[in-house]
Amino acid sequence: MITFKVDNLKNMNACLKPFLEYLQGLGVDDDVVFESRLVSCELISNVLRHLGEEACFEGTLKGDSIVITVSSESTDGKNLCAKLPDVFAESGRGLYIIKAICSNITSEGCSVKVCIKSGKQPD
Repeated sequence: MITFKVDNLKNMNACLKPFLEYLQGLGVDDDVVFESRLVSCELISNVLRHLGEEACFEGTLKGDSIVITVSSESTDGKNLCAKLPDVFAESGRGLYIIKAICSNITSEGCSVKVCIKSGKQPD
């Protein structure tokens, strides 16, 4: 499991690097590693842009799924992704991408947990 906190978009890629290396080291398909990076960036960006706070990241491989959780310590009642948009939405395209890639999405307040099929057979 990889965890970190990031408070600036400029630091996001450097913070994500150990997670991507962790997935590659476990034999996860390169396309799935790319999708994991894309989803992680979208979720982290949403926290930093819309909540203006530090994003807390947790990522791991569980069985045949990559589980990514991004949250904020915000307590002001904002919801990170209250409603996932459809293809014709005027905003929320990043969340639409997440919806298209992820097999399971749960959201509670300022925390979002997603699962991506790894393409790797469980040990």
